[in-house]
Amino acid sequence: MLKESLIEIFERDINKLKIEIEAYENESKLWIIEKNIKNSGGNLTLHLIGNLKHFLGNILGGIKYNRDRDSEFAKKNVPRKDLLKEIDETKETVINTIASLDEDKFGNDFPVELNNKKMTTGYFLIHLATHLNYHLGQINYHRRILDN
Repeated sequence: MLKESLIEIFERDINKLKIEIEAYENESKLWIIEKNIKNSGGNLTLHLIGNLKHFLGNILGGIKYNRDRDSEFAKKNVPRKDLLKEIDETKETVINTIASLDEDKFGNDFPVELNNKKMTTGYFLIHLATHLNYHLGQINYHRRILDN
């Protein structure tokens, strides 16, 4: 039951991420930092891609991925088409990884601790889904401010 719910939530929200990136009227606005907003929509997208590919793809799914968290916030002017391709690849990685997990895995400890805290895999996946949704809201806000 948890597996199906997580797949549905991640698929829904990663699709929303793609829609948000496509909705920027001008591609260059993806990289603008406006007033008190510290991160651009493009950088938040790179951060989400890196986060999901690292924790879900690499840690849980065994997919080779070397995360460079600093570059998620430092890179600029990545073409929108490249971001969209990365979003699609990330969605496939996330869905395939969760689908491959046995139900009992959700109650087991996640293989790495976050902030020196042990948590179950199910809890950590819920954490990742809320993290995705939090930044998705920031991207939506960023886009609406710049497009108005």
